[in-house]
Formats: sequence, structure tokens, C-alpha cells
Amino acid sequence: MGKNKFTNRYKNSVLSYVKWLFGYTKPYLPQLFLIMFFTGFSSLSVIAFAVLSQKIIDAAQFGSDFKQNIIIYIVIVILAQVVKIIASMMEIIIDEKFSFGIRKSVYERILNTKWIDISKYHTGDLITRLTSDTNSVAGGISYIIPNFIILVVDLIVTFLTLYYYNKGLAVFSLAFAPVAVFVSFIFGRKLKYLQTKLQESESTYRSYIQESLGNIMILKTFCAEEYATERLSRLREDRFSWVYKKSKMNMISSTVLESTFQFGYIVAFVWGVIGISNHTITFGGMTVFLMLVNRIQGPLMEMTGYIPKMASVLSSAERIMEIQDLKEEEKTGLKEEFTGKIGIKIENVSFAYQEELILDNVNLDIKPGEFISIMGESGIGKTTLIQMILAFLDPIKGIIALYDETQSVKIDGGLRKFMSYVPQGNTMFSGTIADVLKMAKQDATDDEIIEALRKADIYDVVSELPNGIHSIIGEKGNGISEGQAQRIAIARALLRNAPILILDEATSGLDENTELKVLKNIRSLSPSPTCILISHRKSVLDYCDRSIQIINKKIYVS
Repeated sequence: MGKNKFTNRYKNSVLSYVKWLFGYTKPYLPQLFLIMFFTGFSSLSVIAFAVLSQKIIDAAQFGSDFKQNIIIYIVIVILAQVVKIIASMMEIIIDEKFSFGIRKSVYERILNTKWIDISKYHTGDLITRLTSDTNSVAGGISYIIPNFIILVVDLIVTFLTLYYYNKGLAVFSLAFAPVAVFVSFIFGRKLKYLQTKLQESESTYRSYIQESLGNIMILKTFCAEEYATERLSRLREDRFSWVYKKSKMNMISSTVLESTFQFGYIVAFVWGVIGISNHTITFGGMTVFLMLVNRIQGPLMEMTGYIPKMASVLSSAERIMEIQDLKEEEKTGLKEEFTGKIGIKIENVSFAYQEELILDNVNLDIKPGEFISIMGESGIGKTTLIQMILAFLDPIKGIIALYDETQSVKIDGGLRKFMSYVPQGNTMFSGTIADVLKMAKQDATDDEIIEALRKADIYDVVSELPNGIHSIIGEKGNGISEGQAQRIAIARALLRNAPILILDEATSGLDENTELKVLKNIRSLSPSPTCILISHRKSVLDYCDRSIQIINKKIYVS
């Protein structure tokens, strides 16, 4: 969804951007004010250099003592450098804290958003928003905004100092500021658009890298290495075109602004030369004029230069805010906890993907503690039904509820804690086997982990590894077989010891004997969970109380 149009309520709302940025800035205001104080000291020290330079040069010209001013000058130089170092280090620390604060907030929102909504975004796009966009916003908060404020203060103080020396020159030095600001806003709007397109192309670029590396076996199987490289090159060319366009626009805007301010400096220089030739100012006066005019032109040029930079920050903020504006999934609590075994009731439920109806007014009552199988061809709605039970998808009609002897509660994300789930495919994280299982139960002991592995008929294999349950496996279970990875995933679900266990083709990678052994172990659990098993093998029916089939969008029980 890297090239979608933004539809969130923040679009083009500058006030909302400011409120959003301030929300992240507020906790760090004391540190930011300290940075601004240090940065302000460094900036104002330049004015002191200008005044001292005049006194030193004039004193030297007319034979007066200037040693004391030299010493003061050197002390201020040293202090300015020390303060500058402190301010720079603080900027780095706060920038990192900002980055992580925003990144954590967005990451939490991704995790807590309804699965169907967040799944519309490509993983590579989400990673770009979590990294590149977050860094851009953090840099704007910790560097651009404080420095912009300092530049305003610096400009006012410098203007007043120059006004003290020469009123006409001070006023003239600001004459081109309105033109520069207007030009900056014009370029800023264009740069914001180009930054958005650049980030979108970056998302596409990263998405393809992530997909191709994640499916490298497929590429190699089809001998598609050259094709993959060529496609990456095309994506890089698209990204480069936006980098080029943005860089060109930056260069044009910088050149226009710099030329505008250089004209003002030239006028000040000519003014000083004429003054020296007319003996109306001294060489020291000439020096202070040029330094102060430069100190006015410099902040003005930097301030107007920050406008395009802020456009980039707002573009990245908009992409982050789009994610944060996604609706958080409902997780209502229970008035009373479930007692004992839990059943699942499906009443008049229909579901469709866009215009295609998948399930049509289906009804099913899975009794507490019942072990059922769901059979049928691929693509008929088995996994869709499971995802609705898990509250990943919402039915377009009807109700799905969990119930026990005392209450019935409509399903939502908050009831997922009563379920264990083994999805299709490889769902292994990298890390130790113990860490992989502890995702289901963070406080699990080694003995509990070993027992879960035994029930999944995989402990004998794990125990032979160099470090047993503390052996490290790679991404997607690299280092173990597909069937072993499936059994570890089953062990992870069993470790949770939830009242409801859902196995979606979870034993497809096992041989029939191992599959039946695992199912036998699950059936012997005490207390026995309510279990839903999706499988294509009829041999599993011997372990099921009932079998369910989905035919023509309807549920049939046998």
C-alpha cells in the first residue's frame, strides 16, 4: 500500500501536525530548552566576536592596548566550542530517544490494529515508516525546530546590534526576507510532494528486497536470480528518479535563496567600502558591519532553508499518522471469567471478500471440550472461518461467541487469550527454542517447555541438539526440518494450555504415524481443550468427535 492516497483525518491539517509533533516533544521540553540555551550561547558568541573584532582592529590601528580583548576573545572561542560539543551530544541523545519513542508508539499501534486493516500494508512499507519516516520526524523535532527557534532569537539580537551601528543597513538587510520566505513556501510544497513520492518508492524498494530474500529458495528454484536482480535495478531506478528530482528541487531552491541573500551582502560590502573611502567608518567598523550583516543573512537563509526541510518532516509525519489513525481492535474484558471448558457458537454468520461471498448464513455449535475436524477442498472458507473465530476478520452478518455454563460473550481480540493457534506454514522466529516457545507463555519454566515438546513428539530431537532447548534456530526455523518446525509450533501452542486449541493444517508436514501420535497426545490432555483441526487426511477422523465440511458456502456436520 506504498502508493495509496492518504485518507486519514490529518491530511493537509497543519494544526494537527503541530499538535501531533508537540505530543511527542512535550516530555523532552526541558532537554530541548537546555539545547536551545547552549546553541543560543554559541550563536550569540559570534556577535561578541564581531564587537570584539572591531575593538581589537581599531585598537591596533590607533596604537591602543588590545591584549585584554584578545584574551576575552580566546576565552569566548573556547567556551563556544565546549558548549557546541555539549549541545551536539545532547541532540544525538534526544534524537535517539525521540526516534525510539515514535517507533515504539507506531509499532504498538501496528500490533494492536485489526489484523485485516494492517495486512493491507506491505511489510516493507511498514518497516520504511518505522525507520526512515520515524528518523525524519525525530530529526525535525530534536534538531530543526529547536534550531529554528534559536535562529529567530539570533536574528533579532543581531538585527538590534546592527541597528545600533547603522539603522539603514540593518533595515536593508531584511528587505529581501519576505521574498525569500514566499519562495521557500512555494518550493516547500513541491518538496513535500517529492518527499512523499521518494518515501513511497523507498517502501516499494525495501518491500521487494524483503520479499525476495524471504523467498530466496523460490527464486533459486526457478533460476530467477537474474530476473530478481533486474527487477531490483528497475525499482532502484524509480527510486533514483525521485531522489534526483528532490535533489534538483533542493538545489534550485537553495540557489535562489542564496542568491537573494548574497545580493544583500554585496550591498553591505559596497556600503562599507564607500564608507572607508569617505573616512566615515573605520576598518573595525567595516569588519563589524560585514560580520553582523552576514549574521543576519545567515539565519535568514537557514530559516528559509528549514521550510523545505520541514516539508519533508511533515510528509513523513503524515505517513506515520496514517498508521496511528488506523482503528485499534476491540478488546473488551469479561464481567466474569470463564469457568472450566469453553465452547464456540456460530450463529447466522456470513462473510465475503469484497464482492465474493465465502460463507453464507452458517451455523455451528462447538461444544466445550469437543474435538472436531474441518474437512474440504482448498479455498472454500476453512481458514476464513478460523480467522473469524480468532477475531482477525469480522463477519458481515451474524455473531460468533465463546461460552461456558454461565455466560456467552461475543468474540473480539480480548478473548484471544483463551485460544492457542497453530497456523499454516512456517511461523518460526529466530532465537533459542525456549524463546520461541515462551512467546506463548513468557513465564514458562524449562520443565514446562520440555513437557510441551514431549507432547508434540519433538523433544527427542531437541534433546540431541548441542544446547537442548537453549539451542538457537535461525529465521523460519533454519537448522531444522519443516516437520520439526511444525511440531515446535504445536509445542508452543500446547505450552499456553489454553481452553481452545486451533490447528490449521498444523500437521501437514508430518508423516501419518507422527501426526496420529501428536493427536493422541492432544486428546489425552487434562483438562482437554476444545479443539478445531483443519486437515485433508481422513485418518484424523478417528480422533475427532465430529467432522465438519464446508460445501457451497454452507456448513455440514457428520
